[in-house]
Amino acid sequence: MTSRSALDKHDLYEQCVQSPGHLMPMLRAIHGGKPAVLGEDFAGTAALSSLWADAAPGNRAIAVDLEESALMRRPAHERVARIFGDVRTATTPAEHACDVLFVGNFSIGYLHTRAELVKYLRHARARLNPGGVFVCDTYGGESAFLTGHVHRDHFAADGRRIRYTWEQRDANPLTGMVTDVLHFQVDRAGMVELELSDAFIYRWRLWSVPELSDAMAEAGFGGVEIYDKTPDATDEEGNAYMLPVTGDGDMEDSFIVCVAARR
Repeated sequence: MTSRSALDKHDLYEQCVQSPGHLMPMLRAIHGGKPAVLGEDFAGTAALSSLWADAAPGNRAIAVDLEESALMRRPAHERVARIFGDVRTATTPAEHACDVLFVGNFSIGYLHTRAELVKYLRHARARLNPGGVFVCDTYGGESAFLTGHVHRDHFAADGRRIRYTWEQRDANPLTGMVTDVLHFQVDRAGMVELELSDAFIYRWRLWSVPELSDAMAEAGFGGVEIYDKTPDATDEEGNAYMLPVTGDGDMEDSFIVCVAARR
């Protein structure tokens, strides 16, 4: 993000939304061992997969997404397999086994029905190596089905301010369906250089934690654990340490959590 011409919605998404540098130690901590192979479904630009592969010589990643233009943005990486297709059918357990399989940025909501969700989770479980873990995120709490906006400011390396707006435009608690929209504005010294309204529009099912837990159990997973997306501790080498959330008292009124299911 060094020039105005270099900016597009995917650059801004990675800067403001995804935070792969935060996700990688968190996923290692949830796994609890030494995972080497990451599966990233609904991978977008595969930023997390690329960072994972670069983190250690033995690391590999498998990134799957339906949007080929996003998936192919980065140069080819010898230890990142990029697969263009439907996450439910584009991979096989024999060829695409992994230690951690991650679905981030609420993308589990692309599966709108319980039947679709359970079918996908069975496929995900079949891809996991022994001791492997499936992780997805979701949000909830008192405001989960309220409409409105949340604004956050981020700063590019060259000092430009990026105003990121998350909008819940529509939400129906009777169906669980929501419409979430991302907007970006870039300015320097108060002068707007770039504005992207409706940069990303998502129409998806907001699965609750109990719904996900029940579907995971039906799909054959073992224990299901809930984790806050903020590590409990991080050591000097960047390793994260996390304990599962154990009760309602650990949750804020509005929250984002990771739901982890072990094979």
